[in-house]
Amino acid sequence: QVQLVESGGGLVQAGDSLRLSCVASGDTFSRDHMGWIRQPPGKEREFVAAITWISSTLYADSVKGRFTISRDNAKNTVFLQMSSLKPEDTAVYYCARWTSGRVDRPSSYGYWGQGTQVTVSS
Repeated sequence: QVQLVESGGGLVQAGDSLRLSCVASGDTFSRDHMGWIRQPPGKEREFVAAITWISSTLYADSVKGRFTISRDNAKNTVFLQMSSLKPEDTAVYYCARWTSGRVDRPSSYGYWGQGTQVTVSS
């Protein structure tokens, strides 16, 4: 059973930076595709970023150039560095492990963390 635990969320001002971390249990992490998905208040979950097991990356257009996803396989950890944050980035951010399908679709992820709240004030 895979467990994912996110941390690093909080309340920040527009223009600030924040780094989210996600620690995964299990011994397959280095071979897993991982993603960050977010759910803005009152909206559906939306893809943010993904990193494959060979560290190829993909970003939603809305965060491209501002967010960076990375991983540390030695620590079973995936990161999301967020810069130039905007109020519209306010959401619960979930770390997720890909299961099947396109990596830019939330439905392709079968294992989820509990989420961490990011709030960006204007």
